Amino acid sequence: MSRPGTKVDAKKVNSELFTLTYGALVSRLIRDHENVDDVNKQLERMGYNIGIRLIEDFLAKTSSGRCYDFKDTADKIQTGFRIYLGITPDVTNWSPANDEFSLQFELSPLTDFVELPDHCVGLKYCNILTGVLRGALEMVQMEVSSSFVRDHLKGDSCTEIRVKFIKRIEDAIPAGED
Repeated sequence: MSRPGTKVDAKKVNSELFTLTYGALVSRLIRDHENVDDVNKQLERMGYNIGIRLIEDFLAKTSSGRCYDFKDTADKIQTGFRIYLGITPDVTNWSPANDEFSLQFELSPLTDFVELPDHCVGLKYCNILTGVLRGALEMVQMEVSSSFVRDHLKGDSCTEIRVKFIKRIEDAIPAGED
């Protein structure tokens, strides 16, 4: 029950609920798996499954068309972070071939209220994000790899995810339907 005259910011409440729910999920994975490498793989796999579904919502909300190059893709990823996480990462450190870049952000709503215990040194707490990127981009015919380079939770000045373009996926016709 809220007190009369008390104004509650619904966005803040939703963000905190999401943060705490994600923390409970990671905590449960740590208890269920033998080591943090298995947890990292599971988080990435879960993110991949989210990404392949989330891309449809993103395309519907933004009415985005096809990306013409990888820089255009980076801009749309930046928009996706803003829409779904409320943060706008900096797109930096482009490779000379323009096939690789970094997403850098100071704070993440996923890491509010989080301190990693000593036995979880190798945990990539936000590894779900690398899976989301990989899954979403695969659905728009781009094979990429993504990985954490720096992590604010591990004492780095910011969090950095490196995204590398591997190849364009050609549309395939299922066997027997040609």
